[in-house]
Amino acid sequence: MNSDTASIDELKAQQKKLSARAIDLKLQLHDLSEELPINWEQIPAVAQRTFEAFQELAALKARISKAGNS
Repeated sequence: MNSDTASIDELKAQQKKLSARAIDLKLQLHDLSEELPINWEQIPAVAQRTFEAFQELAALKARISKAGNS
């Protein structure tokens, strides 16, 4: 999908998928914290993926907002 030609509906569909992925990663991180000290080694990798997903989601929301104001 070209960023210049993506419609608001396409962006919102992308946002929905990304939001679901970000929430799943957040839950994985939460589960890891509850199981401590088991699997503590996985925390940095899951935290990084969670951070990146929410960062991407924030950028997409800003893009949708900008497109809606155009």
